[in-house]
Formats: sequence, C-alpha cells, structure tokens
Amino acid sequence: MTRLALLGVPHDENSSFHQGPAQAPPAIRRELYSDAYSIWSETGIDLGVPGRLVDHGDLHFDGSEDAWTRIEREAGAILATGTPLISLGGDHAITHPLLRAAHAHHPSLTLLHIDAHADIYHAYQGNPRSHASPFARIMEEGLASRLIQLGLRTVNDHHREQWQRFGVEAIEAAACGERLALDIRTPIYLSVDIDAFDPAYAPGVSHREPGGLTPRQVIGWIQALQQPVIAADIVEYNPRRDWDGITATLAAKLLKEIAGVMLRNRPTQG
Repeated sequence: MTRLALLGVPHDENSSFHQGPAQAPPAIRRELYSDAYSIWSETGIDLGVPGRLVDHGDLHFDGSEDAWTRIEREAGAILATGTPLISLGGDHAITHPLLRAAHAHHPSLTLLHIDAHADIYHAYQGNPRSHASPFARIMEEGLASRLIQLGLRTVNDHHREQWQRFGVEAIEAAACGERLALDIRTPIYLSVDIDAFDPAYAPGVSHREPGGLTPRQVIGWIQALQQPVIAADIVEYNPRRDWDGITATLAAKLLKEIAGVMLRNRPTQG
C-alpha cells in the first residue's frame, strides 16, 4: 500500500508580528480526525485506511541543536524512504530547511508557493531566517529549479527586484482565476500559507490580507496538478487569532486534498 507521512513542525521563533503558529499542528489534527468530517479526499482517497497516513508527531525544539538542522534531518529521514511528506507549521520560515531535505532526494523540483506574501525579502528586519525571507534563501542555495508564486497581494519594489534576480514566476491575486494553466514537468514541492485565503475564510492568521483566494480556487489548483507532489507544507495558521476553529478546519481540508493528489499522482497507487 502506498503511504504518506505527516510531520508537525511547531516553530515560530522567526515570526515578525504575532507568534502562535507553533500551536497549529495539534489544532489541525483535531479537525482532521474529528468525527464531524469525512477523512476522504474529494479525489476518492480514504486517508483513514490503517497505515496509509503515517503520523510522525511533532518535532521538539529544546535549544540543544540548531532548529534548521533538526528539521532538515527529520524530514530528510522520512523522504529517504520514498514516502511523500506533508509538514504542518509553524511559520513560513520552516520551508527553507524542509526544501533542503527535499532537494537532497529530488534535485530537480518545482516549488509551487501559494501565499498573500512573496516571502522573498533578502533579510526582513535584519533576520535572514525571517518568515518573510525563506524563498530568498531557497533560491540562493539552488534548492528549487523553478519557483512559481500564486495569490500575492502585498508586492513591493524589493519583491520585484528579487523576482528578477531569481527568475521567479509570479501570478498576483488579481490575475488568479478558477483555473491556472501551469506547465510543470518536474516533481513538485507545494507550500501553502494559510493567509493566501481571504480572511473571511481564514481569520486565524497573523497577517490578514483582504482580497484573497477562495478555498474552491486553491483546491481546484491542487487537484489539477499532474506531476508527483513529493512534499508539501501548510504554514502560518495561528490558533490564537482563529474564530471557532474555522481556519483549522480549512487547513485540515487542504491536508486531505494535498494527500489525495500525492497518492493519486504516485506511480503505484494505494
């Protein structure tokens, strides 16, 4: 049976405004496994089959080693088995060490990034590990062959300079329709920042940006992917800012749909 892995990465020390995303993984799991919802994906995958979704729990950060080293090592050990991995953040800074782990096993990757923000500052507020800077580090290190950013709506001149420097393909929110023609021919790493969605659907984020995406848009984009999705992360959910678990429920829904596409697009179906 084809399996996939789940890993919590509760780290938000590089958040620039509110902290709280470190509390996200347990909140998302509660919604994922709640009897209030189906554990099936819309693409017809039953994630409740014993052994199909292997939960590795949450990483612990006690200061005894560099957090990036720990994230890269633990994610890399899972990916070394050939198992697709979904990581639950945490803030967006964790995508950098996760990409290091993925690149070690998949040297040619398309990084598909869905977000309100470009997160490509050279060093936001002087912090090169800021959650506003991971994609600068990723592209500097050559961890992705291609970076496609979708849903952006807070773009400034520095972002555009960085796009030109790194050859980023950006589709801002105003240009995002229900369907997107993305010609992707390599394995995919998918990074979804919950603040990509309009705050009406996802109030539980640190940086609310009106005018955002709808769940149906993003789910449609995910379901349309044809190449293997070897790893993904869902980041920046902040339970401290949520209302009645609305955003946690959306994150759990995304997890199911990403998982369904991961399993559907694998050469061997489970």
